[in-house]
Amino acid sequence: MRIPILLTGSSVPDNCHMAKANEISHVTSRFRATVEWPTVALAAGLYLAFAFVTWNYHALPWWAVLPLGAYLVCLHGSLQHEVVHGHPTRWRWVNAALVFPSLWLWLPHSRYRETHLAHHNDAQLTDPLDDPESSYVSAARWAGMGPLHRLLRQALMTLAGRLLLGPAYYIGLKLRELLWALSRGDRRYLAHWPLHLVAVAVTLVWVIGVCDIPFGEYVLFFAYPGISLTLLRSYAEHRAAEEVGHRTAVVESGPVFSLLFLNNNLHVVHHAEPGVAWYALPALYRRHRNRLLAINGGYLFHGYREIFARFLLRRRGSPVHPLAV
Repeated sequence: MRIPILLTGSSVPDNCHMAKANEISHVTSRFRATVEWPTVALAAGLYLAFAFVTWNYHALPWWAVLPLGAYLVCLHGSLQHEVVHGHPTRWRWVNAALVFPSLWLWLPHSRYRETHLAHHNDAQLTDPLDDPESSYVSAARWAGMGPLHRLLRQALMTLAGRLLLGPAYYIGLKLRELLWALSRGDRRYLAHWPLHLVAVAVTLVWVIGVCDIPFGEYVLFFAYPGISLTLLRSYAEHRAAEEVGHRTAVVESGPVFSLLFLNNNLHVVHHAEPGVAWYALPALYRRHRNRLLAINGGYLFHGYREIFARFLLRRRGSPVHPLAV
């Protein structure tokens, strides 16, 4: 039985910020089931669906493959996020094996784990110097950018730019990071890549060797739009704010996107209780909705339709972090 830890006692005031919630969140790890079967079932269904779509790729119209491929690749990324937080078993190697194939091709899982756990230092959320998942840049870095790079960073602050250009931009950053590590002989960083190349090979042997899907078409219909959907989730989930608790959003979405993101759209709950499995987050949110919205300063969106309407062609703030040097 999982005990609802978040904000359950009267000793935790309604207006406490996220740092206080994080002090108690780790208690939940003691109540984890040995195996979280809903997550295992989800993984099995995901791989079966991926096998079906890729096996029948040449029989399906492109307009069916594109949304299905994007959805499955993004969902696999969401499953990787669950694994990073210690789900669905108590054995890290089992969890890692569950998401071993790299459906989106671009990011080593071990590197993602390293940077994402660093991101969960809530006191540093959105700080471009200390939060590896920040979408902002420091004033010093901005001053050193050329005009085209600045224009691109401004475009990435719109939702259209994020979805269309974001995957290429962030893949490019990762490749530059890899080349830099190779030039410096950074063994610690490079250690993430051999296993990742095997994970990519596993995916491509199936996709290209078995299903006869050209590499470029797999990127076009699966990997690139799957990364794009992942960037949709992260687009508005954090904002620069002086109050730590006010930096993390809630998107009250319907079942399609909630499943796609494994309820990580309820992001303030996840940051308060990172040890809670994806399928337990909605009940926790419903139980404590008013307090959670007090914690995050009412940073709430009523679905992704609202985000599209507000930010498709309009920047969500400046690329330069207002509080960072």
